[in-house]
Amino acid sequence: MASSGGIKDFLPIPDSLSPITEPGKEETSQTLHEEASMSHALAVSDHDEKGLAQHAHDLEVKDVGWNEAEKNIPSPLVGGLANDDLWVLQMYHVKELTRPAPGNLDLNVADEDDFSPDKLRATVERLYTTVIIGVLGAVKHIARLRSWREQRRTAGFAAAYFLAWLLDLIIPLISLTLITLIAYPPSRGILFPPAPLALVSATKGGVQKPKAGVLGSTDSATGAPENFKGEAVEAEAHNFVNSITSVALASATGKNPQSDPPHTAENGGGPSARIPDPTAMMAEAGDARVSAHGGAPGAKSDKTKVPMENAMWNKMRPVMHGIADTADTWERFANALEPTPPFPRDVYRLRLAAVLVPLFAISIFITSYMFMKGLTFGVGFGFFGDPIIMPGLRWLNTNYPNWQKLLELRNTLLKGVPTNAQLTITLLRIGEANKAPLPPAPTAAQPPPDEPVDLTDEHLRATASDWPLNATPEELKLAMEHDPNTPHETASEDVAAAKKKTHGSKASHLLSAVKKSIKGSVETTLGADHLKAKAGSETSKQRLGVIPRSKVNELSGPVEFKCRFHGKRGHAYISTKATIPCVSFSLNKSIAEEGTEARGDEVLKPIWSVPVAEVKELKKIGGLGWKAKLVVGWALDREVADGIEILDKQGNKYLLTAMVLRDELFNRLVAIAGQKWEAW
Repeated sequence: MASSGGIKDFLPIPDSLSPITEPGKEETSQTLHEEASMSHALAVSDHDEKGLAQHAHDLEVKDVGWNEAEKNIPSPLVGGLANDDLWVLQMYHVKELTRPAPGNLDLNVADEDDFSPDKLRATVERLYTTVIIGVLGAVKHIARLRSWREQRRTAGFAAAYFLAWLLDLIIPLISLTLITLIAYPPSRGILFPPAPLALVSATKGGVQKPKAGVLGSTDSATGAPENFKGEAVEAEAHNFVNSITSVALASATGKNPQSDPPHTAENGGGPSARIPDPTAMMAEAGDARVSAHGGAPGAKSDKTKVPMENAMWNKMRPVMHGIADTADTWERFANALEPTPPFPRDVYRLRLAAVLVPLFAISIFITSYMFMKGLTFGVGFGFFGDPIIMPGLRWLNTNYPNWQKLLELRNTLLKGVPTNAQLTITLLRIGEANKAPLPPAPTAAQPPPDEPVDLTDEHLRATASDWPLNATPEELKLAMEHDPNTPHETASEDVAAAKKKTHGSKASHLLSAVKKSIKGSVETTLGADHLKAKAGSETSKQRLGVIPRSKVNELSGPVEFKCRFHGKRGHAYISTKATIPCVSFSLNKSIAEEGTEARGDEVLKPIWSVPVAEVKELKKIGGLGWKAKLVVGWALDREVADGIEILDKQGNKYLLTAMVLRDELFNRLVAIAGQKWEAW
């Protein structure tokens, strides 16, 4: 059940001891109103501040801006939250959770979640947008303080520090500062006034020209322009992973432009003019380097190849899980310090501050000698105390098998605090509870203009009478204005040479010819799928329609979603007339013009229909294999429409393919009923 509130919410203790006392306990729910978790309870609550998606209406489902441009979507959709802050739910595979949810919130990452390279990439990108950007912001705040450019603020910090050092009160000062920052949010802007991340030099602490050449966003590392909030950071995360891959590939191929002979494509032709850059050719890059140095590549000659590859791949899943846990914890702390509606405004901050109060009180009486003695004793006990520690752990594991779970931060200090995914699914559930499903995130048809963003006190200000970043308005304007040369600057000539990809004109023609050839082969293969599908090939049926002729014509929702089932063109649709919503698939062509509202199953004649409450697993499926998707995307310059697999509690599977709005149907299905989910 959802948290009932009270003093227990302010204490860092688990909501329930059932994982220990009743390890086999299972619980299920059919509808949102059964309040299976805190997320469900918040979704059906009557909030004081309401957006468009929270108002009552008489429609079966209210369209609040699906397939509309961002400027045409009413704001706010959810009370107290700007539309720019509505996140997209980035999940690929979820299963129903029948056990009590940790921290009373579902959609946690499963302990044995699936591994795939694509999922690892998405996890690293998430690490960038949360942890790396946050750490970079802290580094730049430290640089600002150390630079003495904002003299009054730095002098205040220095005076407080050395006074505390003189009185032996460093720990009380630090703990009191943390308590103030947590419990009193306005203090954050006073002690650490905001400034656009890209505008601050991490070494000098003053104003710098953003790496993108213009200050088009305030929360990104490069300052790149964006059409909507968060777009620049997401693009940075994508290119962050691409850059790591590019450097790793260049290392695998042994790229060394400094050792190239003088007869290159730039100064006289030679083979370089006819051969593409090796860093653009992925296959067998490592073996090519071995061969080039006179070695014999492959597992037959190199006995370490297979075991090292297996060791690395075997460790990838725990590495990916560790990265995800790090990002989850970071997001929870961020959402505890700055709660987002509909989550409580003060409970989490006060709980964090309350934990530090005893530390502050004790630190006043603890001397540095006592602290060091206690610390060194703890280190020694941890190193030599196995004869005492191990029997204690065995006793706990025998009598309380899940005791470690109860001590996790999400069950104690951060209980009830959502990750971004848990916040998103709560917002989606609010829309579903009011039969006004939230529209998908807007997409921009045009790249953002190279124009500086308008700065306000929310983005840039100083403490007291200091100048922001100790810069004049003219200096700030010069740094913010667009300079097309800045993005291409590198630290040195050797870095520029290593980064540069030279294909040569003839190589470019070769790549163009290869692309045209592959494009013809792909179109022929996809065309043959129609014949094979008629002959009964199930794999060919699943590939029909994966390359939509026009994305605009394939848009649908929020009730009906164009897709295929066993290759047959139709619509998946969600019916909410009954107490428990159903998802169905129909071949009725009139749905495209008239929709499904006010027409029952006797008219639509669905091929199958499943109560959403009976769905126990949802999985996003690629329209093509990952290798084919890369080739098709490159050769045809077209988007590939993916699919979704639905598994019900009776074991029946339903695979919907060629669906442009696959993610949007996925979001509705995970949010509309009472299941608790676990991410796999």
